[in-house]
Amino acid sequence: MARPPARRRTTVLCATAALVAGLGIVPAAAQGTAAAQEAAGRAPAKTPLAVGRGGAVTSVDADASAAGIEVLKGGGNAVDAAVATAAALGVTEPYSGGIGGGGYFVYYDAKARKVFTLDGRERAPLSADKNLFVEKGHAIPFEEAITSGRGVGVPGAPATWDAALRSWGSRSLGQVLKPAERLARKGFTVDETFRQQTADNERRFRDFPATARLFLPGGKLPAVGATLKNPDLARTYELVGRRGIGAVYGGDVGRDIVRTVRKPPVAPGAHRVVRAGDLTQRDLRAYAVKRPGPTHTTYRGLDVYGMAPSASGGIAVAEALNVLEKSDLRKLDDKTYLHRYLEASRIAFADRNRWIGDPAQEKVPTAALTSKRFAASRACLIKDSRALTSPLAPGDPRHPKPCATTGRAAPTPYEGQQTTHMTVADKWGNVVSYTFTIEQTGGSGITVPGRGFLLNNELTDFSFTPVSPGVHDPNLPGPGKRPRSSISPTVVLDHGKLKFALGSPGGATIITTVLQTLLNHVDRGMPLVDAIAAPRASQRNGATTDVEQALWDSPVRRQLEAKGHVFKLSPSFIGAATGVERLPDGRWLAAAEKVRRGGGSAMVVRPGR
Repeated sequence: MARPPARRRTTVLCATAALVAGLGIVPAAAQGTAAAQEAAGRAPAKTPLAVGRGGAVTSVDADASAAGIEVLKGGGNAVDAAVATAAALGVTEPYSGGIGGGGYFVYYDAKARKVFTLDGRERAPLSADKNLFVEKGHAIPFEEAITSGRGVGVPGAPATWDAALRSWGSRSLGQVLKPAERLARKGFTVDETFRQQTADNERRFRDFPATARLFLPGGKLPAVGATLKNPDLARTYELVGRRGIGAVYGGDVGRDIVRTVRKPPVAPGAHRVVRAGDLTQRDLRAYAVKRPGPTHTTYRGLDVYGMAPSASGGIAVAEALNVLEKSDLRKLDDKTYLHRYLEASRIAFADRNRWIGDPAQEKVPTAALTSKRFAASRACLIKDSRALTSPLAPGDPRHPKPCATTGRAAPTPYEGQQTTHMTVADKWGNVVSYTFTIEQTGGSGITVPGRGFLLNNELTDFSFTPVSPGVHDPNLPGPGKRPRSSISPTVVLDHGKLKFALGSPGGATIITTVLQTLLNHVDRGMPLVDAIAAPRASQRNGATTDVEQALWDSPVRRQLEAKGHVFKLSPSFIGAATGVERLPDGRWLAAAEKVRRGGGSAMVVRPGR
């Protein structure tokens, strides 16, 4: 849909940083403006909070947020800016997302007051079966699966970008790829997070010459403050922008992807076992973005929309909210509030693990799982005096019975945590919440030679063998099947109007991050930026609950342990959320992380309070 051009204004950002201490938020001094940084020839400053008009972009990276703002300033809409931001993240966050991966796109159309979704998840080859990761009757080692052609699914990101622009955008793919193309050519500044992620992958990166040349320039780890350029990716973006996504799904780029998957280019002398995959050009040609209806539930008078299967996030968040809705979380002390949140998460994951898979090949009872009736039958399991024991057995949403469980429990399998998310709004009120990924940090570790991007290892999100022997596992591999995801881009409406939108990376912790942030904001009354910054705990129907340092050190942990909760200190931050909120006077509030992953980047077109 065509949009009138926006006036260009100088972007001046004011933001407030905060430090997390226990359960409280302590404000810090304001940071320098992005405009001043850009004028000095440096990357824009990272600021976790921005308020103003004309639209907003928030992501984990300042260069990527700036790419989206550039498109909004030029008259583009939220969809145009979201694709521009995603492409830029493919440059600056190449270990978390890019055109070699896939994701889920949620769009709110302000004029229609409707929410639409795109499932751009990667697919298994058409030759795949349930034994994709089984050899001689046993699952292959996980570490060998993640660094292989076997784990690579058909990328869905390019098709998602194209489908979004054709459906709701106002610019061409070539136009919105230009900022990222320029960024790849000129380079970005390496920060501590990028250097550490490279160091964590150094051993396997050295086993693939194309990857080593790109991310270990001169054979060394990139130094903090150095400029890292990716001319191959710039050329790939230029080619895709000029020829369209056919270059990926039927052209030269696609042929290079298939060649790389079928014969991974391992360095001479490398001792790593690197299995080939069975991806073909037919698999690429057969790929299509799906357009499922969003998941939906009501909570405290608000309408909460999320992503339907093959993603599990929309269902799990909706079920947990339904379980909690009869609790007045506003008046509870921290101990009881966190206890009920953790128990609702435990229950939602028990049901998620049993019932959700790719609906093209599995019968997923989405409406029943998100119903108030089923939630009521599960909510009665929660007792304030004592924690439930995991793994908790699932309920039967088709025939719910009060406090009943059915069958054997299915534990939550591992899911790579390094994903990336952006939330974008425009001056017309349209909003995009988009999460995409290449799975592990660094994906498969295999760069397509001459193309400048890493391939995903998304197929390792499948269960290699049934999680619970003798119990149907809806997430086993299959021909053309999409692996289950925890991605949870979420849009919240108030009587049809955008209230706020959010999402996060983090593998299976995405669901709990989105849920906890939403509860912090709606029930606990925290401003969105503080709801994002608050310490996190993630219970995924496991024997232990992951917690961040601030909660580990809090007396609340010991109070919860007295109820039977068992905690494990997370070795890293949980999630890295972003969100936007529509304020009553029509301004946009953009919020990102204050500390996690080096802090996020929130920007608006015209700052002003």
